[in-house]
Amino acid sequence: MNPDEKEDCECAAPQAQTSPASGADREHEEPDVENPEASRMKRAAAKHLIERYYHQLTEGCGNECCSNSWCASSVGFTRMDNNAAAVKALELYKVNAKLCDPHPSKKGTASTYLESSTHSNSASSDQQVNHKEALTLRENFKDVSYLTEEKVYEILGMCGEKEDYSPLIRVIGRVFSSAEGLVQSFRRSKPHTKEELKSLQGKDEDKDEDEKEAAACSATAMEEDSPSSSTRPGEGSSGDNDVQKLAPDEVSVDIDAVRRVYERLLSNEKIEAAFLNALVYLSPNVECDLTYHNVYSRDPNYLNLFVIVMENSNLHSPEYLEIALPQFCKAMSKLPLAAQAKLARLWSHYSAEQIRRMMETFQQLITYKVISNEFNSRNLVNDDDAVVASTKCLKIVYYANVLGGDLDVEHNEEEDEEPIPESSELTLQELLGEERRNKKGPRVDPLETELGVRTNDCRRPLIPFEEFINEPLNEVLEMDKDYTFFKVETENKFSFMTCPFILNAVTKNLGLYYDNRIRMYSERRITVLYSLVQGQQLNPYLRLKVRRDHIIDDALVRLEMIAMENPADLKKQLYVEFEGEQGVDEGGVSKEFFQLVVEEIFNPDIGMFTYDEYTKLFWFNPSSFENEGQYTLIGIVLGLAIYNNCILDVHFPMVVYRKLMGKKGTFRDLADANPVLNQSLKELLEYEGSVEEDMMITFQISHNDLFGNPLMYDLRENGDKIPVTNDNRREFVAQYSDYILNKSVEKQFKAFRRGFHMVTNESPLKYLFRPEEIELLICGSRNLDFLALEETTEYDGGYNRDSRIIKDFWETLHSFGEEQKRLFLQFTTGTDRAPVGGLGKLKMIIAKNGPDTDRLPTSHTCFNVLLLPEYSSKDKLRERLLKAITYAKGFGML
Repeated sequence: MNPDEKEDCECAAPQAQTSPASGADREHEEPDVENPEASRMKRAAAKHLIERYYHQLTEGCGNECCSNSWCASSVGFTRMDNNAAAVKALELYKVNAKLCDPHPSKKGTASTYLESSTHSNSASSDQQVNHKEALTLRENFKDVSYLTEEKVYEILGMCGEKEDYSPLIRVIGRVFSSAEGLVQSFRRSKPHTKEELKSLQGKDEDKDEDEKEAAACSATAMEEDSPSSSTRPGEGSSGDNDVQKLAPDEVSVDIDAVRRVYERLLSNEKIEAAFLNALVYLSPNVECDLTYHNVYSRDPNYLNLFVIVMENSNLHSPEYLEIALPQFCKAMSKLPLAAQAKLARLWSHYSAEQIRRMMETFQQLITYKVISNEFNSRNLVNDDDAVVASTKCLKIVYYANVLGGDLDVEHNEEEDEEPIPESSELTLQELLGEERRNKKGPRVDPLETELGVRTNDCRRPLIPFEEFINEPLNEVLEMDKDYTFFKVETENKFSFMTCPFILNAVTKNLGLYYDNRIRMYSERRITVLYSLVQGQQLNPYLRLKVRRDHIIDDALVRLEMIAMENPADLKKQLYVEFEGEQGVDEGGVSKEFFQLVVEEIFNPDIGMFTYDEYTKLFWFNPSSFENEGQYTLIGIVLGLAIYNNCILDVHFPMVVYRKLMGKKGTFRDLADANPVLNQSLKELLEYEGSVEEDMMITFQISHNDLFGNPLMYDLRENGDKIPVTNDNRREFVAQYSDYILNKSVEKQFKAFRRGFHMVTNESPLKYLFRPEEIELLICGSRNLDFLALEETTEYDGGYNRDSRIIKDFWETLHSFGEEQKRLFLQFTTGTDRAPVGGLGKLKMIIAKNGPDTDRLPTSHTCFNVLLLPEYSSKDKLRERLLKAITYAKGFGML
């Protein structure tokens, strides 16, 4: 088909029709080689007939009683897509199949039924008039290869007058299925005045001649600036100058105009179907352009295409979820990193509602694919292209949500000056070809690096982070397989751990558990090999033998020696033994060890931490007599608790976890760390009178030491001589907060953080978790839902859910007070806190331990097993259970 003939093509899927039409040209071309004019006439006739068959298959003749089996209007006709219709049209032309005459109700679409003179049997005078009218309308839009807002309204108005929207549908189909046309559409020009916008959005039939002329002039100007429709995106030069003038978060498309156009058009079902069909044909070509032709690097205006499509507010509707949206997500996931970053910056200026709409679009596709397929260990969700592609697209929206939120890209903690010492086993690992991965810490997301922002920089996103979690996906995700893909980092296997925002805390904690366990086994294996090579004593575990009465001295001295001699031993599996007790540590002994250590360390009498009675929180004592090594060892204990999957009863304000993740404390962190001081400083900022005259504050502050003695500190040089005024009070508040949260405890916290990183420096902890999730990992859930625990508890030894004593047990436990319930958890599991995800994630077993007896219930805290005799009465059960949980202490062999 030559270019002139291509311009005449009206179908909604021009690419689909080009091929069969061209095939017909070749078939009818050879017999008339010697007569070019006759050949041209036959080609034209063939094209019109194929076009007529095509529209008969896609639109029908309009007659509800049609009996033609190859007409879309006939009863029982099976609908086909545009591509299949184009192929079928060619076949029907070859066999000279029956053609329907257009029904009077289809008068506006009569142009689709033009016949060549050689195949026309009859034509009434009324039909000829309709042909002429439609042909005139068609010729007005046949050269529209891209759209502007004015052009859309012009076509819409003319279609409204004819009561026939098929020309507009065909124009939308042609432009929105063409990457070239869509990239050139809706370009920004000089801003419209309010009067112009009002006239553009008014009823098109009320336009006067001046408005039509202005629209035509605007369209003409756009045509002169655009490359020809046959140019591949990126090969034209029209977009280059535009891009150079744009900011990193700007595009050359008029987004407001696109939104207004969608709002006008999407109310028409037939027009919406044109958008849907066009997206199906557009997406594979876009994916090919991005994958093989590097089109974005040649023309950054190519990004306009994705901006325009994503403004379609109906993308999340069921019609798109089956084919159109998955294909578009695959194309969008192929965008290079720079393009993804630009989209994220652009969308960061959108409102929370617009961000939520795009987020829900991708989330609904993920959920739809997850619930409509049966994913398991053999059919992994990681292998579903649509789920993977939509997750990658969701990442762009996620970072737009971060960028558009309340950011604090400053106030970053300085890195430790001294690097954490490497293991002395490093040489052996190199000899074995097993050099450590990620020596410099966990990976960083490339998009995060490109944008120059971290998730932890965002204090409050546009929409809550929790909305990005997809629970159905978490339920079907095989985390052991996903973790393997995460560590191997192959291009052909996707890991959802690279998009941690979509995972809940329970799933991420499982991934961290796998990482920790594999590291433990690796350390154990390396130790065995090292002992064979060097002939040293085998020590595959981190062994701590402690006395209950001297637990701090024994534990901290031992950990200090390990940290100095070989820090890699801290990454071995912890094995605790209490001197004089027979308990074998399968996890339960370690739980009690951590709890006892924490109780001792945070005892205010020791003086390492201060306790706020109002907030019930601990803070570093800036006047502590303990050396930095002691704080380092406390950091090691916290790191070991995470590493060994143990929950600690520690109470820090959130700023501690933010500081562990690399952020300094600011005035906003005082709200939970020191609410009294926070309120005072807030009142200072809001004071409407003269701060200098009424309050007489200077840049010198005072605080009390360990013994209550006042100490003075200058926030600025000669601070006692610098008054706080209305002009400098914000600086005073910022420096006061910085002193309280950072400078006053700088030595203590640096040592604490250093110990924490000794254990977690090679872990994906910082990559996977936000500060509030780190607190959940260390402290567990504060919500004790014993009904959820009852639902998940299993039974053994002859008990079942319907046993009399089991029913009595749960009635008794539910009647306990809060403190008694915590004692029961401590007795059964070794900790009084719920794990990540709540008590429903705790796998507790109640086993029968003989008939009625006076013996107390016992437990295996390592395995969360309660050994319960079959007591004769409910009262006896309550009395025996309360005594057991109240006086339980120590470990013995049964």
